[in-house]
Amino acid sequence: MPLDEQPHVGSADAPSDAEHPVLDNPAWSSLTGSHRELAIGNEHVLRYPEDVSPFVGVRDWEHPDVWDAILDVFGHDAVVSVSHADPLLPDGWAPEFQIPGVQLVQTDRLAPRPEPEAVELGAADADEMLALIAQTRPGPFEARTHEMGRYVGIRRAGQLIAMAGERLHPVGWTEISAVAVHPDHRRQGLASRLVLDVAHHIQRRGDRALLHASAANTAAIAGYEKLGFELRRRLTFGALRTP
Repeated sequence: MPLDEQPHVGSADAPSDAEHPVLDNPAWSSLTGSHRELAIGNEHVLRYPEDVSPFVGVRDWEHPDVWDAILDVFGHDAVVSVSHADPLLPDGWAPEFQIPGVQLVQTDRLAPRPEPEAVELGAADADEMLALIAQTRPGPFEARTHEMGRYVGIRRAGQLIAMAGERLHPVGWTEISAVAVHPDHRRQGLASRLVLDVAHHIQRRGDRALLHASAANTAAIAGYEKLGFELRRRLTFGALRTP
């Protein structure tokens, strides 16, 4: 999630007192709530269509039926996305990869505002959005990810040069994601302007904004802190392979 136009302020190591249990399992909350029309699965495990998002919601990793439920949804020798959890794998199951990450939530310092230059993006813009994502790699984004919420962008000379939007929708919250700026147009404040625009519309609905980022992306984390987000928790993004 590039936000490299912002200098570092504050500390991403200070724990937040924003204790909201729904944020510990945001994919499950989304797939049983605002995104239930996209949900595929069973009573223990839900997933998005492959061309929407790799996120997987698990009701309870400690439930004795969860591993059979995962096999029911994904089958054998499949890669399953895992986030916000680090489960102990049974014999025959293997970790595919793990990436340290962070979850950030808005504070009272966040001052959302609409961006006059922002245009809403949708299915007709999907190819351009995918091309921008490929250049910037802010995180998972598929052909239909734009169906998860409101996406906006900035165009210059007809070219999509920046974008941001909404991904997971846990109850009372909306995740800001796919924050991307073309390499030729960075350090102009475009990412910050779009994040504030997305946050503005989130607040108008009565939700609060959250973000996820790779822990290694310290420039982005610092930028989000400056805008008015704070670290809530550290977590792991990864995947496992079924037997």
